[in-house]
Amino acid sequence: MPQEELDDVDRAILEIEARTYRFVGTKERRIRERTGLTPTRYFVRLNRLLESPAALQHSPAVVNRLRTLRQR
Repeated sequence: MPQEELDDVDRAILEIEARTYRFVGTKERRIRERTGLTPTRYFVRLNRLLESPAALQHSPAVVNRLRTLRQR
C-alpha cells in the first residue's frame, strides 16, 4: 500500500498547530489566510489528519501532542 502524501493545506495545518498564539483571533485569521478554510472545516480536517501516518511522519511532535490533547 503506497504512503499517502500530504497536500499543501495539510502541511499548512500542521505548521499552524506547531505555533503558539498569544492574541485572541490570531489563529483563526491565520487559518483563513493559509488554508482558506473556515475554523469549523479546519478542525474537522485536523482531526482526520491526526490519524494520518503521513502527518505523523511529517510532524511527529505536533501530531503526538494533539493526539494526547484530544484524548483528554
